[in-house]
Amino acid sequence: MSLVTPSPDMSAMGDYAHDWALVDVETSGLVPRRDRVLSVAVLTMGPDGEQTGEYSTLVDPGCDPGPVEVHGLTEERLRGAPAFGQIAGRLGALLQDRVLVAHNAQFDYDFLAHEFARARLHLPVTRRLCTLALNRQVDPPARDMKLGSLAAHYGVPRTRAHDALDDTRVLAGIFRATLREAARLDLPLPFVACPPRQDPKFAPQPPKTPCAYRNPGRLEPGGRLVQGMKIALTGQTATSRAELVARSVAAGLNVMSSVSGHTSALVTNESASGSAKARRAAAEGVPVIDEHAFLRLLGSVRAGTPHQAAPAGGRSAAVVPAPREAPSAVPTPPAAGGPLAGRRVLVLGGPHEAASAARARIVELGGSAAVNLSRSVTDAVRLVDGHTDRRLPRIAALGLPVHEGAWLASAAPAAPPRSEAGQRTDAPRPTPPLVLPRGGVVDLPVPAPGEELCSWRATATWASRGRCAVDVVAFVLDEDEQVTFDEDFVFYGAPENPAGTVRLLTDGPAEQSFDLLLGALPPASRRIVVAAAIDGDATFGEVGAVQIGVGPGHGGAPLARATLDAATTERTLILAEFYRRGPVWRFRAVGQGYDHGLDALARGYGVDVES
Repeated sequence: MSLVTPSPDMSAMGDYAHDWALVDVETSGLVPRRDRVLSVAVLTMGPDGEQTGEYSTLVDPGCDPGPVEVHGLTEERLRGAPAFGQIAGRLGALLQDRVLVAHNAQFDYDFLAHEFARARLHLPVTRRLCTLALNRQVDPPARDMKLGSLAAHYGVPRTRAHDALDDTRVLAGIFRATLREAARLDLPLPFVACPPRQDPKFAPQPPKTPCAYRNPGRLEPGGRLVQGMKIALTGQTATSRAELVARSVAAGLNVMSSVSGHTSALVTNESASGSAKARRAAAEGVPVIDEHAFLRLLGSVRAGTPHQAAPAGGRSAAVVPAPREAPSAVPTPPAAGGPLAGRRVLVLGGPHEAASAARARIVELGGSAAVNLSRSVTDAVRLVDGHTDRRLPRIAALGLPVHEGAWLASAAPAAPPRSEAGQRTDAPRPTPPLVLPRGGVVDLPVPAPGEELCSWRATATWASRGRCAVDVVAFVLDEDEQVTFDEDFVFYGAPENPAGTVRLLTDGPAEQSFDLLLGALPPASRRIVVAAAIDGDATFGEVGAVQIGVGPGHGGAPLARATLDAATTERTLILAEFYRRGPVWRFRAVGQGYDHGLDALARGYGVDVES
């Protein structure tokens, strides 16, 4: 019997009515390719919002169950439970032809996909929906976006946290309430297509130990190898490739899988073979040596310069232009306590330049500029053609004040109180995130001694546009503003770096996030640049504003956010960067655009990109 009170019929909600499979898994760890499912629960729901089925079971993972203090699943409790392969068929039948729904859905989806793959079965899920992402769009006045906080906000009873079945029942109540809120706001549901896990881009990458030395540059004619040099190999060799790589790594060299302008030397016995690496080396002027010469040079590799902490406030010159270093003190947001303090304003209509200027003015007056309609929006500003915005009727129905553009030119007097049909007007909102202007910086809290490393989540959101497909990417850079190896370029085709410290999450067609384990990054990693790019001939002038926010991972309250739309003809936009300053990691809102594509941006950071 379900503990959740039945909801009103949702079958009349059009785009919000589907067959759903709500899922929760408890796991032995956080890495799907390594850790295992310990318990799983599925609750099925019809288009009318009524529960149609329920199933839950413990699972014997055949390994250590991990953090028992979190999930309470000891080896004794799991002993005698079925293996995953024994329940996969029943799970598949429940998931078939339904949208998978979960809180932090990529986590549950990835664990199920890996378990199905281990059982040599296909996970029958073609679409998923994340209730965490959906609630970020709705933006209810909850303390944070964790399951317990949302349950308290929506009035859903919760009896056993981290119990898969109870969490799924709680999720059902939250999901019904969130769907109604999304319908009131006319928000598109953030469905994510789920390609088959056999797709090569989902293949786990083998661990790779970062080189401990800085790249000293190219091999000089007649010169010696130096620790930290980037070496690529191609073609047939008398010595096995594995042995060449092992000996190179042992000598302190950085063996790359491709050739770029930052490669120190290419090793090949077939320099005229016409291979992609040989062609690229010729184009870039990279020195080419044969296997015999390379083995001889390996016998006397010179000492290199180890990676070390950058001096406080210092940074190296970048190949790609970078924003100025911020002052040592974290800047106070403009007009703190100004006339728009505590207000979140949505701009409607206007050419991109005028809308961008309006959003900048909102921040100057102490407010926050919104990119989409949500529960947190308090006002709207209508510019030229704003009366044609499809959201205007919805804004009127919500009772939000709508101002003309001249309102921002004044001192922005206080607007009438917000009045929302069917909602409490006295519900206190939690402390809003810090609003950062372009170039604004905030320190990220340092974990206390003995405290578990914190995962940070950087989330980029924009208004959905039909023909503009936006990809969010990240570059993990050393003190020379270069990737240590190509796998430190994280994007849709390689959504996780080898160490698993930077991971791309696709939360919907207009939202993508990065989970970052900053405390686990090696000393060589000094900076993470988060950027957005548009494929094709569209520009960010057509996309409009992009919001970038940062907060603790897995539903924590956002710490800071910025709205960036200084781009017009640009096709790539650096959104933000995380960088070390002494023992502290800092987050900076950047908003710097380029007319060139993602390939040029990646090459500037030392990544080889095929033309």
